[in-house]
Amino acid sequence: MIVLGVLLVAWIAFRGAGRLGVRSWNSWRDSARWALAVMLFFTASAHFTPMRHDLVKMVPGWVPEPMSVIYMTGILEIAGAIGLLLPRTRRLAGLGLCALFLALFAANVKAAREGLTLRGNPATPLWLRAPMQLLFIWLAWWTAGSGRGRRESFSRSRTGR
Repeated sequence: MIVLGVLLVAWIAFRGAGRLGVRSWNSWRDSARWALAVMLFFTASAHFTPMRHDLVKMVPGWVPEPMSVIYMTGILEIAGAIGLLLPRTRRLAGLGLCALFLALFAANVKAAREGLTLRGNPATPLWLRAPMQLLFIWLAWWTAGSGRGRRESFSRSRTGR
């Protein structure tokens, strides 16, 4: 649940800075891209701290070398975050993150069903985790899109910005 909070607070902060004139965050899509990157850096950090021992319990039993998978997914989250912020790699990073979020959902299902804990707190229940995962997938897809939406381009051309 804290992950969702990190995402939303970062998104509001970046969008607020955009409204104050920071060009990098002057649209909802641009500010969401940066917020998703912040969230990914936040979640990736857990893969390299003592929390990794909680995360390894989430890995489904059919996955070999669970600790290696924890390290790899942390690296992939960092790579995805950086990739989203670079225009040349944005689309590929977005697609990769969509696939990663889909793959990681199996671990979230296991954690919820088995009542696992993360830092002593219960895993996010599936009724909340499933919509969160869909939000993350949608944000990765939407923020990785090249160019701006038709409505946004139209309104900018009319205002001269």
